[in-house]
Amino acid sequence: MCRVIYHPKYDLYNLGESHPFSPQRVQMVIELLKEWNLYSEPLLPTPIESEKLKEIHREEYVDIIEKVSSGQIVDDLEAYGLGTSDNPICEGMAEGARYQVGGTVLGAQLLIEGKAKKVLQLGGGFHHAHYNQAAGFCLYNDLSMAIHEMVKHGWHVAYLDIDVHHGDGVQEMFYSNGKVMTISVHESGEYLFPGKGWIHELGQGIGRSLKLNIPLEPYSESDTYFEVLDKVIKPALSWFQPDALIVQAGADAHFTDPLADNLLTTQDYEKIFGKIIEFADNSCKGNVLFTLGGGYSPIATSRIWTLLYLIINNFEIPEVLPENWRKRWEEKLNIPILKTFHDNVPAFDPIPRHDEILRTNREIIRRLMDSVSQYWI
Repeated sequence: MCRVIYHPKYDLYNLGESHPFSPQRVQMVIELLKEWNLYSEPLLPTPIESEKLKEIHREEYVDIIEKVSSGQIVDDLEAYGLGTSDNPICEGMAEGARYQVGGTVLGAQLLIEGKAKKVLQLGGGFHHAHYNQAAGFCLYNDLSMAIHEMVKHGWHVAYLDIDVHHGDGVQEMFYSNGKVMTISVHESGEYLFPGKGWIHELGQGIGRSLKLNIPLEPYSESDTYFEVLDKVIKPALSWFQPDALIVQAGADAHFTDPLADNLLTTQDYEKIFGKIIEFADNSCKGNVLFTLGGGYSPIATSRIWTLLYLIINNFEIPEVLPENWRKRWEEKLNIPILKTFHDNVPAFDPIPRHDEILRTNREIIRRLMDSVSQYWI
C-alpha cells in the first residue's frame, strides 16, 4: 500500500504569481484525482523545526531565511542566493518550505519504522538547495534531510534524480559519504542550469564511485533514457543494495517544458516510473520514497505526477481527461488542454544531429560505467 503525504500549507511556498515553481501544479493533480474519485486523504506532516534544519544547513543561513520570510530586513541577501529572480523573497515562504521538508522527512520515517514500503510525497524535491545558499527555486533541501535521517538510522540510501536539472545540492552534501549513492540523469550542464553534474564527479574518499552523473545531450529522447535505466541505474542499485531508494521525480524532461530541451512523453514517463518501482522492489528492499520537483509546463507536469500517483497505487490509467477539470483549468491558465490523459504522441520534426546525440549519450554511459566498475568489486 502506498502512503501519500500532503498538507495544504505547502501552498505557502509560493514565489510569486508569475514564478514557474507554482503550487498550481500540485493543485491540478489533486483536483484531477478527485474528479476520478481516486484521491485518498493524505497524511498531514508537521513542519520541520528550523533548529532541526541546522543539521544539514548552516545556522546563519537558516536564521536569515526565517527572518526575511517574516518581513525583516537583512543585508547582503544575494550572498545567500536570496532576492534573485529564481529565489525572490516572499512572505511565508520559510514556513511553506518547512512544511514541505517535514513531508519528505515523514516519508523517510514511515520507511524506517516499517509503516510503509512505498511513499509518495506530493511536494518537495528541492534538490538545488545548498548548505549555505538558495538556488534554482529551492530554499531548504528536503531530500538531503530525509537521507540524513535514514543514514542516522544506519541505513544505506540510494538517491535517484530524474529531474532534467542536475541534483547538485544533494550530491554536494553527501559527496564523501559511503552510505549514500546519488544518481542524476539530466540535460548536460554545458547547456542548462546549474552547469554541473559531469561524469568525472564520482565522489571522494569512501564516497568514491557512489556519485553517478549522466549528463545527456539536449533533445535526448526515450531510447536514451531507457538505456540509462538498464545500463546504469539497474546495475548500480543491484550492486549497492540500499535499504531505501529516494526519487526526485521532476517532470521537466517532457518535450513541452519551457525551461529545458529533452523530449520525453507521458507514455515514456509511465514506463520510467514502472521501471523505477521494479528496481526498488528488486534491489532496495521494496522501500521507495518519491517526491516531486521541477516541471514547468503545468499541463504536462500535472498529468505526469498524476500518472505517478496512479502507477504507485496500481490504479488503471484513464484514457480521457474529465471535462470539468479540463475546462476549469483552461480558464485559469488561459491555454488549451488536450482531451486525452496521455500525450498525442508527436511526430517530432527531424531532430538536428539525432544520430550524433544518441552516439554521444551512449559514449557517456560507457565512460561512466568504465569509471565506476573498477570500484564495484
